[in-house]
Amino acid sequence: MAARSSFFFLQMAVVLALLVTGFGILKAEAAGPQCDTVYGVKPGDTCFSITEASKLTESFFLGINPNINCDKIFVGQWLCVAGSPN
Repeated sequence: MAARSSFFFLQMAVVLALLVTGFGILKAEAAGPQCDTVYGVKPGDTCFSITEASKLTESFFLGINPNINCDKIFVGQWLCVAGSPN
């Protein structure tokens, strides 16, 4: 009886350890862009003019603004001009 009880608790400990490990994996956050400085779009601005003025490459600018549609930027829109794309 004691051996059976010990085996049961050992099984429960293993299951609990696996669950804790699994929850730790699930909590890992997906890396995304980190924005440190924003710029408010002004009349006449384009993605190209903003990248030039901010001394950014096009790929870096698009990396820190992943959902941008450069054909549809608008006055007052906030765009990231410094940060990390991750």
